[in-house]
Amino acid sequence: MNVGFIGLGIMGKPMAKNIQKAGHTVIAYDHHRESIEEIVAAGGVAAESGREVGERAEVVITMLQNSPNVESALFDEGGAAEGLTKGKCVIDMSSIAPLASRDFAKRLSAIGVDFLDAPVSGGEPKAIDGTIAVMVGGDENVYARYEQLLKTMASSVTLVGGVGAGNITKLANQMIVAVNIAALGEAYSLAKKAGVDPERVYEAIRGGLAGSTVMDQKSEKIFKGDFTPGFRIELHIKDLQNALDTSHGVNVASPFTSLAMEIMQSLKAGGHERDDHSGIAEWYEMVNDLKLQ
Repeated sequence: MNVGFIGLGIMGKPMAKNIQKAGHTVIAYDHHRESIEEIVAAGGVAAESGREVGERAEVVITMLQNSPNVESALFDEGGAAEGLTKGKCVIDMSSIAPLASRDFAKRLSAIGVDFLDAPVSGGEPKAIDGTIAVMVGGDENVYARYEQLLKTMASSVTLVGGVGAGNITKLANQMIVAVNIAALGEAYSLAKKAGVDPERVYEAIRGGLAGSTVMDQKSEKIFKGDFTPGFRIELHIKDLQNALDTSHGVNVASPFTSLAMEIMQSLKAGGHERDDHSGIAEWYEMVNDLKLQ
């Protein structure tokens, strides 16, 4: 299959490489030429515009920062929609507002193009080893056509409902992850102040009810003080803003998400917005005057 891929960032680039490893041809476009060249070196094809991606690919995957970025990549002058024709499909794997997904699907439907929203979870390590989780919204028959393609990048691919349901699910995921990391920072701070080694606490409880993938992935970064981004705080802020907007739109109270959001906003104000979101623990270090390393 000829697969267009727009957005070769921390997540997109390894995802595109995994598609190639499965035997598909990736037609790549990104604003950073060096990222395209890396895909070409791995056997891909360079495109000069989103329009060219739309023309040459059977299906176009977008993996971008937020709703406006996806809209621009698809519908601006020279965007992918100009090259798309009836029967093709766009799979947006970005984490964006569910209402934006539904709008994009409607606009593409007008030219006979299908749409799936398929945001991912797992961060850079899982993007590299092809074990991300993908939550998909869209028509069941369209999903069936591209399920195997999605599985070249993922260990878990689940259709959760119609268009927009994928991003609703991703927002729920991001709410849980943010509150979980905040709980780690809080609990490890208690241990440290009380004279107990936080790493020993982690080893003692990771196999019990409190254990989680978040705990296993993020505790190591917290204990090393290594907040090199796998998923940046500024991107998690974007997701939580979408989560809060959506929650308020359907009259759901989300107090813990609001608290996690304010912690991240405080870190952003202090210049930490490009740290990994495990850096939420830095906020607890500051307010409690301690170090978790």
